[in-house]
Amino acid sequence: MISKTSGYAIRGLAYLALKSTAVNKVGIHELAAELNVPQPFLGKIMQGLVRREIISSTKGPNGGFFTNERTLATPIIDVVDAIDGLGMFRRCFLGMPECNSETPCPLHHHVVGFRDSLRHSLETLTVQDMVTDVEGGLSVLTRLPVLSSTEYP
Repeated sequence: MISKTSGYAIRGLAYLALKSTAVNKVGIHELAAELNVPQPFLGKIMQGLVRREIISSTKGPNGGFFTNERTLATPIIDVVDAIDGLGMFRRCFLGMPECNSETPCPLHHHVVGFRDSLRHSLETLTVQDMVTDVEGGLSVLTRLPVLSSTEYP
């Protein structure tokens, strides 16, 4: 239900939260290679997150992307909003402009609960929650082992 672009943003954000610090920045080459996402596309996505101050970046030979004081507490809904907006939580599943609870499309009553539940999940799930799941082995992000927060240099 979320776009591929939002998916890339969420994956990139989770990777940064697991691998970066203000001292140990992650370059776009590493990020794109680890997530198997086209580099120019991912670079634009990550810059969008920088503009929203969800992550930070610096330029230069030691530059790259890194988490900031806000990153871990960021609800995933903020990432989706930064990339795609929140219109998907109001639009008809079948694309009918007049669909609502008074004039529902044939799927409205079947999917509105799912859509609202997804929105609630994304509002309550934070970047820290994703990091905790990956570090705890409940989910995976890349094919490489992930350092726990206590193993950072």
